[in-house]
Amino acid sequence: MAPSIKDLQLTSPPGGRKATITADADDSGDLEDARLLDYYDEETGPAELAENLRRIQVGVTGMTCAACSNSIESALYSLNGVFKASVALLQNKADVVFDPNLLKDEDIRNAIEDAGFEAEILPEHNAPQKKSSGTLLGQFTIGGMTCAACVNSVEGILKELPGVKRAVVSLATSLGEVEYDPAIIGKDDIVNAIEDAGFEGSLVQSSEQDKIIVRVAGVSDEMDAHSLEGLLSQINGLRQFQFDRTTRELEVLFDTEVIGCRSLIDSIEEASGGRFKLHVKNPYSRMTSKDLEESSKMFRLFTSSLFLSVPVFLIRVCPHVPLLYPFLLWRCGPFLMRDWLKLALVSIVQFVVGKRFYLAAWRALRNGSTNMDVLVALGTTASYVYSLCALLYGALTGFWCPTYFETSAMLITFVLLGKYLESLAKGKTSDAIKKLVELAPATALLLTKDKGGKTIGEREIDALLIQPGDLLKVLPGAKVPADGVVSWGSSYVDESMVTGESVPVLKETNSPVIGGTVNLHGVLHIQATKVGSNTALSQIICLVETAQMSKAPIQKFADFVASIFVPTVVSLALMTLLGWYICGVIGAYPESWLPENGNYFVFALMFSISVVVIACPCALGLATPTAVMVATGVGAKNGVLIKGGEALERAQKVKYVIFDKTGTLTQGKATIMTAKVFNGMDRGEFLTLVASAEASSEHPLAKAILEHARHFHFFEDSSAAKELDNGKDSKFSGWLLDVSDFSALPGRGVQCFIDGKRVLVGNRRLLTESGVTIPTDAENFVVDLEESAKTGILVSYDDILIGVLGVADPLKREAAVVVEGLGKMGIRTVMVTGDNWRTARAVAKEVGIHDVRAEVLPAGKAEVISSFQKDGSVVAMVGDGINDSPALAVAEVGMAIGAGTDIAIEAADYVLMRNNLEDVITAIDLSRKTFSRIRWNYVFAMAYNVIAIPVAAGVFYPWVRLKLPPWVAGACMALSSVSVVCSSLLLRTYKQPRLTSILEITVE
Repeated sequence: MAPSIKDLQLTSPPGGRKATITADADDSGDLEDARLLDYYDEETGPAELAENLRRIQVGVTGMTCAACSNSIESALYSLNGVFKASVALLQNKADVVFDPNLLKDEDIRNAIEDAGFEAEILPEHNAPQKKSSGTLLGQFTIGGMTCAACVNSVEGILKELPGVKRAVVSLATSLGEVEYDPAIIGKDDIVNAIEDAGFEGSLVQSSEQDKIIVRVAGVSDEMDAHSLEGLLSQINGLRQFQFDRTTRELEVLFDTEVIGCRSLIDSIEEASGGRFKLHVKNPYSRMTSKDLEESSKMFRLFTSSLFLSVPVFLIRVCPHVPLLYPFLLWRCGPFLMRDWLKLALVSIVQFVVGKRFYLAAWRALRNGSTNMDVLVALGTTASYVYSLCALLYGALTGFWCPTYFETSAMLITFVLLGKYLESLAKGKTSDAIKKLVELAPATALLLTKDKGGKTIGEREIDALLIQPGDLLKVLPGAKVPADGVVSWGSSYVDESMVTGESVPVLKETNSPVIGGTVNLHGVLHIQATKVGSNTALSQIICLVETAQMSKAPIQKFADFVASIFVPTVVSLALMTLLGWYICGVIGAYPESWLPENGNYFVFALMFSISVVVIACPCALGLATPTAVMVATGVGAKNGVLIKGGEALERAQKVKYVIFDKTGTLTQGKATIMTAKVFNGMDRGEFLTLVASAEASSEHPLAKAILEHARHFHFFEDSSAAKELDNGKDSKFSGWLLDVSDFSALPGRGVQCFIDGKRVLVGNRRLLTESGVTIPTDAENFVVDLEESAKTGILVSYDDILIGVLGVADPLKREAAVVVEGLGKMGIRTVMVTGDNWRTARAVAKEVGIHDVRAEVLPAGKAEVISSFQKDGSVVAMVGDGINDSPALAVAEVGMAIGAGTDIAIEAADYVLMRNNLEDVITAIDLSRKTFSRIRWNYVFAMAYNVIAIPVAAGVFYPWVRLKLPPWVAGACMALSSVSVVCSSLLLRTYKQPRLTSILEITVE
């Protein structure tokens, strides 16, 4: 079901953005009033099966390529009783039709598992399940991921879980977003699935509203803890609680129908007599602390490895240290003391500090995938095992071969350094989220009133405990704690941090305010209307997070390369080992190339290890998500909200930008410029008649007519008009005439009866179809209006035309410059409007648009867009997001402009928070620069591997004697992924194109 304007949802519905489009226009010119999109999931039911056959779907884990799916199909067809088996690699599913008299479900699952994959029978489609509207959206931290292969593995595991509708995992943020049906699977089951896969998992937050985590102050010993638990057990409505004595955190599950969040906190504090103080934890701050913990953990591992590796390295390169040299040459048992020292230090680095690489490699291999950890574990283990064998061989035979313990230790050290720097850099890419979170104030001043409505006091409460309807006090310089409406006071509010609008906005009684904005001057009393996850700020954060977790289509290339990268590198390493060893044995190169006391195998092994450790799949995996993260954050900072990587990728290919006229190219503030009466009726009577007919309409033009008529009769200011619009009593409310049988005619106008006579207010089509004759002088007057970019509204009474109203909507000051700027960028502009052709052409000429489509209804706009898409062109639609919803959904790139807080943006890919057309250029320009950066990231990542692997393999050694020791190769590998992330971070320097420079933009 489509969202209402007041209850917007920023996360696009699952299943893609295409939808069934319905439009119901209520039009008096070009201001259509279309219903928002109704999203639906169309699911094709299974084909009818014979009565003796059964059909099931099995989730399969571990498939990496078409060969995997083919092997599973072969295993299934080998079973007696299977009639049909189809394996979908991308969906990680197998669809099997079989005879239940010969086979059981477990036999199908066992056959797949015997083929080397994990299998799970999925619930049947006809099983009783909650509708999609009953699903919850959970956000989980996933620790231990190192590259794109890990992301693919976790996503595959999550998508296989019964009840999981959608799962998206982001390497850059170490977060997973899972949409699931709580009737089938719980949050704990999802966490267990993540942990069973070998990763660390925990819930950050979910759309479930009956659970909070609070920090408790005042618990100093075990007796206090028991006292707190005793108080909790006596509170009505509290279902479950768990108190962590170490962290002093209390997790509470409560029934929202019985007790509210704030009431729960107040009950605990009051019952304890003020001894315990509770503070609700912000889930985003918990997520930030997780990031800091990960960086701190990496730093500790790196420093530990460095501390242990430096002595090993010095023993290798500077053995003749005074005083220490005799000690190192002291023989203790079969080995020298230096050998014992290197073996001990490197063993700690290899198996204690480097334990994480073995665990991650085993996890990947167990799930049928490979990643960078496999390469690190393989390279370091080869170096360590060879060195250990060389040491033992020397002790047994007396022939001492060189050892390479320092290679293993330094390699792990440099990889950990790279991971630490990478975690710091990735943290910078999510700065936009952190800054948005910081906008929300920690506390709020709650005003308390008596039964008579008089304010009797105020108290400070946690901002997370604000409830709808609360009356809040906002002091000068303080942040607005929640979305609401001003009930008392007047002040200017800085909304730049949310909307990107730099000019402070005047707020008076009944003015809406946005949570997180800053009150500049006067004191305001506001009534909270939206709190928690429903506030504009929370939804912006949600949108940015969702966008950062989404994958751009270009990411598929990196995923494909990641799936074959490690096996390819291992194969190249084996070829290098065999190539150099065989060439040495047959005398293809001189023995002088060998290291001291070395042999052909050792010489070849060092090249082989260098190949293994220098190859880096991480750089490829990070090229796209880090750039998308930074770009979405930069966009949010500039008031351009982007719904993900796919929207970013499409926007940089835009060939046509289609503008709606009213509210997009124009200011959307219709004004009655002239009124002419043709039958001798008094002007006041004429305006009263028209206003009475339009009073029941919600159309913007109707409000403009009412305001004009009121001003004519009473010289009333706009505040009185607002008062009437808000449904309040007005001293002028009795001046309108009684109306009967009112009806709005889509695309034409309105019709009603006054004193038993029919009144028509609308365009030519309405009067012509109703049989009303339009006199020549009236027609000429309307033509003059239209040629001067005004819209003519015709009025008839008792089937006789009595007058015409001329309506004008001023153009936005930047409209012409933006249209010209888009032309300079190689983009063609088109205007689509429901207004008449003369008015449309006049407006288009003024802004410089040559392609005009006029007299188009809301559903027709979608057809116009489809006509431009026939040749494969990418089309962007810019509209107000309400009456243009069908067109926004059909266009590859939908941009809802002037979003503010009261706009339904489900159909749009971009939400331009400011009512400024310059942001259209910003959106496209940011998209182009982002994908230019992504392409450079890929070029660097691919070029690094293409150049580094041959160098490490010693391809150039015969000519230039260039040989990379394995530890140097490891350092290069570690820094390659860091450099890609830093490259993406350069997008943080992006500046919006200014009006003065827009015209200088040219096609690249």
